[in-house]
Amino acid sequence: MTEAETALRSLPVPEGLVGLRLDAGLARLLGVSRTKAAELADAGHALVDGKEARRSDRLVEGAWLEVSVPAALPAPVEEDVPEIIAGLNVLFSDEHVVVVEKPAEIAVHPSVGWSGPTVVGGLKALGFRIATSGVAERQGVVQRLDVGTSGVMVLAASEHAYTVLKRAFKHREVEKWYEALVQGHPDPSSGTIDAAIGKRPGPGWRFAVTTNGRPSVTHYDTLEAFGQASLVSIRLETGRTHQIRVHFSALRHPCCGDMLYGADPKLAARLGLRRQWLHARKLSFAHPGDGRIMHFESELTEDLARALQTLREPM
Repeated sequence: MTEAETALRSLPVPEGLVGLRLDAGLARLLGVSRTKAAELADAGHALVDGKEARRSDRLVEGAWLEVSVPAALPAPVEEDVPEIIAGLNVLFSDEHVVVVEKPAEIAVHPSVGWSGPTVVGGLKALGFRIATSGVAERQGVVQRLDVGTSGVMVLAASEHAYTVLKRAFKHREVEKWYEALVQGHPDPSSGTIDAAIGKRPGPGWRFAVTTNGRPSVTHYDTLEAFGQASLVSIRLETGRTHQIRVHFSALRHPCCGDMLYGADPKLAARLGLRRQWLHARKLSFAHPGDGRIMHFESELTEDLARALQTLREPM
């Protein structure tokens, strides 16, 4: 392919492609056949972290993917497919907002490469209307939780609510509390992490504490200490991508189970964790319709509670 006939797509490996072979991932990403995707890989048109990758290589979380594709090749259309989702509990709803408990391993909205269920699709399956404001794939979404993070979150049901809530999140008027199980024992046991976060230098799509990043502030208190880990309560002032995970990793106390940010795989296996131990515990905001303060809380999921019980039991 000549330069005039190609276009470069450069992006972090989407969550929905992690673990797939390169040819399978390219087929899903580009909306082409597996054979065509394999041909692109064999011709050297796919780079992972700047290096040519083989069709059989597995795509890993945090890697940077670059693909040279025909300029006319259409991108696959991502849609919110209505689907009933186990564990997606609606805590409150009215004409303005829908407050839910998000289970782990569910995306909030569709994205390139994600073929699994979404919160928005789950709500549509239950008959809820979500605002149409926002970019196409994020309509009604005013906050996000990582695929591997569970807990309480709010979506806008009306266009007015979307505008009001987006402004409230931007101006830090929404209070968000999380609980995390982090490795080791933070010192001091309570404090504030005030450290800018930006993209980690070099290849890959990971974030880190950087001098030229965006201001990021995390307040924490230790609730319970164990031999190898600590349960901490966290209040976020800002809402950067992976903020809690990055801040505690920078302190060398990564969230248990968070392999992307340096967690100990042996401890994760002992605790039965297949994702980061991180839960959006509480949410408080002014109702966009009448201004009353709304408070919501989400109980720990079974896998997180089981990991805690394992730590509490004598060895």
